[in-house]
Amino acid sequence: MSALLSDQVRRWSRDDTVRTWARLAPALVLVGVLFGGAVWSASSRSLGVGAIGSPGPSLDAYRRLLGDPEFWPSVALTTHVAVTSTLLSVALGVGAALLLRRVHFGRRSLTTLFQFNLPIPHVIGAVAILLLLGQSGFISRLTAGLGWTAAPADFPALLYDPYAVGVIVQYVWKEVPFVGIVALAILRAAGDDLETAAATLGASAWQRFRFVTLPVLLPGVLSTAIIVFAFSFGTFEVPLLLGASYPAVLPVLAHQRYTDVDLANRPEAMALAVVVTLIVIVVVLVGAALARRAVRRAGA
Repeated sequence: MSALLSDQVRRWSRDDTVRTWARLAPALVLVGVLFGGAVWSASSRSLGVGAIGSPGPSLDAYRRLLGDPEFWPSVALTTHVAVTSTLLSVALGVGAALLLRRVHFGRRSLTTLFQFNLPIPHVIGAVAILLLLGQSGFISRLTAGLGWTAAPADFPALLYDPYAVGVIVQYVWKEVPFVGIVALAILRAAGDDLETAAATLGASAWQRFRFVTLPVLLPGVLSTAIIVFAFSFGTFEVPLLLGASYPAVLPVLAHQRYTDVDLANRPEAMALAVVVTLIVIVVVLVGAALARRAVRRAGA
């Protein structure tokens, strides 16, 4: 029996999949405990477990949330911010990667400059956008100084507006280098052989991009798009600094309910957190399935 067990252990130790999972196990356990514990805590509190005066678990917080006039505008705004930020980041990031790929002179310097803002925290970026695009910011004063507007206050309101323009600008500014660096790495790893062969066979530039470059990029770009969407849908710091007070995105609304002096709003805040988590999980699972499908198609 021990010999069979030892033989099985040796086979597992030589299996690349088992070895990969073994290396990832400590990190996965840590993330699972922290993430799972947070989700369990939020879920139980959203059901009223442990709340003052609560008779027991109930869905009252979710019922109140679905009937709240602030909830659905918040859902619409959060979806708008996340989808628009993701689409713009992916389009501009891939476009920048395609341009950097063709650069030969000074490529390293341009690539370094392109990813310069990656380590800058989002909060710092939000403050920079506030000082740049606010109606008393640098650009508004510049346009007034050039005579393009009568006064800085006449500059278009790009911050605290109902369309969250400033929030989207900050997300795109921060995430374009992330998408672009991933796309550039994929393009460099793939090489130019397939595109050269397609050009030799008479394919136009658009046909080469559509049938050669895009299938190569799609799995990696989908993965980065999922990350960008999940972040822009679930974070509250940037919308808290640059977004309107009404409607507020879901994470900001949850923060407002949680910090309300009325403790009866705590279950609704937790319910909002659970809703945001479920939406992000669904998007991640769907995106991962699409990425696997794209990989299989590319391999075929």
